Amino acid sequence: MTKLEEIRKPIAKELDAFELKFRAAMKSSTPLLDRITHYIVKRKGKQIRPMFVFLSAKACGGITEASYRGASLVELLHTATLVHDDVVDDAYQRRGFFSINALWKNKIAVLVGDYLLAKGLLLSVNNEDFRLLKIVSEAVQQMSEGELLQIEKARRLDIDEAVYFEVIRKKTASLIASCCACGAASTGADEPTIERMRLFGEKVGIAFQIKDDLFDFGTDDVGKPLGIDIKEKKMTLPLIYALSKATSSEKKHIIRIIKNHSQEQEKVDQVIEFVKNSGGIEYAQEQMEIYQAQAFDLLEDFEDQEARAQLQALVTYTTQRSK
Repeated sequence: MTKLEEIRKPIAKELDAFELKFRAAMKSSTPLLDRITHYIVKRKGKQIRPMFVFLSAKACGGITEASYRGASLVELLHTATLVHDDVVDDAYQRRGFFSINALWKNKIAVLVGDYLLAKGLLLSVNNEDFRLLKIVSEAVQQMSEGELLQIEKARRLDIDEAVYFEVIRKKTASLIASCCACGAASTGADEPTIERMRLFGEKVGIAFQIKDDLFDFGTDDVGKPLGIDIKEKKMTLPLIYALSKATSSEKKHIIRIIKNHSQEQEKVDQVIEFVKNSGGIEYAQEQMEIYQAQAFDLLEDFEDQEARAQLQALVTYTTQRSK
């Protein structure tokens, strides 16, 4: 049994029930839409987001019907953003499967994204889950802002550490934060408790993204080619740190490679070597551990020992995963 399956075990019944409810939430009377949503459900990931919703609800008093709707809402809106992202990025694969735009073209993919977004909004409004809708809508707004901030800064490659953390807080962490806040809100928890859970999720999300950054430098055997972020001219934490410690001429040289030679593996390898020699990997690892520790501290006030232990195990899994 894998580590994730062990963490999943105490809420396996709820996750299975969620699968059915999520499928029902996607249903359409249009055959083409039904075929596409069936394809989306079939290639679902590890259920990390619903796990955060259910375990947060458990920590705040127990899983309710609203917890299922919160998990469905997060998945519907997140899936909508992914479908749209693939169109924007001209991406033809996601998690080893063909993307919607690869199989059904851009126009249909955009309409499917719109449909999923509308389904999520209606699911909340029809059940008067306005608090959940507010939490997830704020997350989607932040994800869009984070993505645009990254695009704006990437053109000049002038992302410093403060901007980097703002980008990942909005782009990645806001989604996990919304899962945890939805879990708390679905139990009828008060505002300070919801905010504490949201902040917990935000810290986890930042640690999760730093872990992702580290994969690009081959810190684990993930079967992922090294330097993908560099080839895409993405400024990640290990690289930002290494550049902050470099001499002016070193910095210019590395920036020049990223700007003009990011498709040449030999040059990309030079950047990876530069980051490794500058202590960028160790620094990013330390920062990830700091955010993980802050997340654990935020759980201290929650009384449900089992839910707390499961949440801690899920956080540890996200920062120690091998892909």
